[in-house]
Amino acid sequence: MPHQPKQGPDPSLAYRPNLEVDKTKEKEDYRNFKSGNLIDRVFNTYKLMHTNQTLDFVKQKHSVWAGCNHDHKRMMDAIMSLDQLVDESDPDVDFPNSFHAFQTAEGIRQAHPDKDWFQLVGLIHDVGKTMAFWDEPQWAVVGDTFPVGCKFQNSIVFRDNTFMDNPDEKTFSYNTENGIYESNCGLDKVLMSWGHDEYLYRVMKFNNCSIPEQGLYMIRFHSFYPWHSHGDYMHLCNDKDLRMLPWVQEFNSIFHPFHSKFDLYTKSTELPDVDKLKPYYQSLIDKYCPGVLKW
Repeated sequence: MPHQPKQGPDPSLAYRPNLEVDKTKEKEDYRNFKSGNLIDRVFNTYKLMHTNQTLDFVKQKHSVWAGCNHDHKRMMDAIMSLDQLVDESDPDVDFPNSFHAFQTAEGIRQAHPDKDWFQLVGLIHDVGKTMAFWDEPQWAVVGDTFPVGCKFQNSIVFRDNTFMDNPDEKTFSYNTENGIYESNCGLDKVLMSWGHDEYLYRVMKFNNCSIPEQGLYMIRFHSFYPWHSHGDYMHLCNDKDLRMLPWVQEFNSIFHPFHSKFDLYTKSTELPDVDKLKPYYQSLIDKYCPGVLKW
């Protein structure tokens, strides 16, 4: 069984009923990294991330987590365990992730009632954050992701003032446009900064879950904002990546012109009736990722 993390989420950060609710919040206000009452916590998380996420670090994390030998549990149990985690990299919410999971799923269900796999992706997309319960610090679990082993692009959040102490910043071979990669090699061959996106993708593949490829891309790259929202790193993409990009953008890009912004814009403090929704989403879990999974 996992023990409470020494670093990472603080269980006392659970949802507080007196949390300020701003019902007038505009879409332009989401992803606000410049102001707001959470900004110091957000910045500190990214400073640690951008200092410590190196190529060597990412390779080491793959070796630790890719074997999915930390736990055995059902998907719904993993979702509900997120109640103890508040994402310190996210400036938009200050309540537990399980609420956001059901909010996102319901937003997708309303707009795409015929795509049950899409709804399930909305529900589970952040479940990889359970790594925090095994002493992984938040900067190796949450937040926007970016490739390591090549030049850090300017579209990475806090790019100007958080990478100064990253050793890879001083390694010439990692600071060209391609770095260690070939042009158009495909994102599957690119090592991303370690976090919950890649971890859950690995869990899905390891357990032979039947979510379609579009959904797996959403899981694996929904935090890759420099790519899906800013158009960076296209020189590393292959044709498959470009075909999958609109699906990732449909899921959560703030700049994409589609009407549905499920991940980001469902982060309101109007909480869903989780008990009422559970039976429907359990049926989707039973269809695409049933039983006890290895984590």
